[in-house]
Order: sequence, then structure tokens, then C-alpha cells
Amino acid sequence: MELTYGDVKTASDRISGYVRPVALAPGDAVPTTGSGPCELWLALEFMQHTGSFKARGARNFIQAHRDDGTLSDAGVTIASGGNAGLACAWAARGQGVRATVFLPTTAPTVKVERLRGYGADVRLVGTEYAEALAACREYAHSSGALLSHAYDNPCIASGAGTLMMEIHRQLPRLDTVVVAVGGGGLFAGIATAAHHYGVRTIAVEPENCRALHAAIQAGTIVDAPVDSVAADSLGARRATELALYAAQNYDVTSVLVPDEDIIATRQALWHDRRLAVEHAAATALAALTTSTYRPEPGERVCVVLCGANTDPSDLAR
Repeated sequence: MELTYGDVKTASDRISGYVRPVALAPGDAVPTTGSGPCELWLALEFMQHTGSFKARGARNFIQAHRDDGTLSDAGVTIASGGNAGLACAWAARGQGVRATVFLPTTAPTVKVERLRGYGADVRLVGTEYAEALAACREYAHSSGALLSHAYDNPCIASGAGTLMMEIHRQLPRLDTVVVAVGGGGLFAGIATAAHHYGVRTIAVEPENCRALHAAIQAGTIVDAPVDSVAADSLGARRATELALYAAQNYDVTSVLVPDEDIIATRQALWHDRRLAVEHAAATALAALTTSTYRPEPGERVCVVLCGANTDPSDLAR
């Protein structure tokens, strides 16, 4: 299964004016392969509606089905660790559509409360995303609601890829984009657009939430363990076919970072910049601050900071 740049461009046209254009900020020095510095930028996508990039895919998904006449009277339903559900609820509310969101019982309270604030019918099922997904599918079958997905859908992935179009518009000479990976929706969209622009993609996962890395090693989609401080956003047991295709066919490097580095990077973002982000957002930057990925001197790198739906109470330590 393949996503195309045309899919991303269509999504960009469809959601234009409904999402916030990404803001970029210069990053601090990170280790490189030589004595000179690289040019580092941070894409502050956590400032997006609902606090994450997911708003892009959700708006694109619902609008595409509305345009095609396939939006059910029963509304839309989704299973989500939190951010995709928030985005779905936000996009649905903006178009007067009912949203029913299934989450595992382990979802952070801050996300559950925000979901209800968007008017969603929230249902907590199981302790892992897979269990919430099974309940969501059963509900869609019985109610007729339109089944969305947190990441495994071309509309969701192409909507996420619009972020790369905006980054490239501001940084046309970019060499590398660094992005955290869960199930692979954001990664697939970013890598597809990046390939079109001749930009390499660094896919970063926690050591014990490595669905894409495991699929690359196996050459096919496989089950992977879910055990990380960032599992609430990156805890997919399987990567998508769209993500694996992008990893196998584009200029992509897959790297892993330990939880302690993710935690330290999240703390540093708070102490150095007063940015309160999720562990998932810190995962991408951790690859550079801990030298898991070392840029070349002069390399132009942009790191996507993708989510801010977090409890900041543990940052002021």
C-alpha cells in the first residue's frame, strides 16, 4: 500500500484554513559527526488544535467523507490512546458530527477530560489500544457509525503529511526531518512528502515500542512489544503498511532511543525553553541530544515536536 505526494497535496487543499500553520524555532547545538555545528530547527506542532498533529488527519478524514457522501448519520467513531480521539472529536464538533471515542483505561486523565470537553461520548475499554480498537469496531458495526482510525488510514496519514509541506515551505533547503513513530500515520505522511522534496527522514521509536523498526527488520508487519514511558502516544503494537512501504522505498533511517533519554529530553525542553510536551514529542529530539542520530556538520535538520497533551506536574522537579 502506497501513499503519494498527490494524496498529501489534496489533503493540504482540503484542510487549508482549518488548521494552524506550524511554527518553527531554532534549536540548540547538538553533537555532529565532525567539529562543525548543524543547523537545527524545531517544528512546534504541539501548538496545533487539540495539542497535536492529529488535528490535520482528523479534519481531512471527516471532510473527505462528507465530500464523498459517506459520512454516517450515526457520526464517527475512533479508538485512540488520546490524541487521535481528541482530534476526531474536535473535527467532528467543527462539522456538527457526533463522535464516539474508545480509549484504554490507561489513557491519561488530562486527555479523557479534554475529550469530554469537545463533546465526545467517551468509552474506556481494556488496558491496551488493541482492546479499545476491537470495541470500537464492534460499535461501528452495530451502530453504523463511520469508523476512523488513530493512524492506519490514507486520509489520516496524508493529512498528517501536510505538516511536511509547511516545513518545506519555510525551510526549502532542508536536508533531514526527524519524527517520532507510533503506528506510523505521521511518519508515512511526513516521509512521503519528504521524499518528494528530496529530504531524508529519521524515524525515532522508544526501544520497547518499536513497531516500525521491527517491521523493517522482518520485512513485513509483525507484532511488537508495548512498554515505554511514551506508550500512551507511541504504543502501537503494529505499524501500518503505509509506514512500512515508506520505510522500505524512501530515504529513511530507523533509530531507537531508551526511555531514560526520552525523559531527560522532555525535562530539558521544559528547563531550557519552558516547553511542556509529551514524552512522544521528546522522543524525536532525544535521537539528536543523545547522539543516536548524529547529523553532519552543516546539515539542515528539523525535528517535529508533535504533542502537548501531558500532565506538566512532574516537570518542575
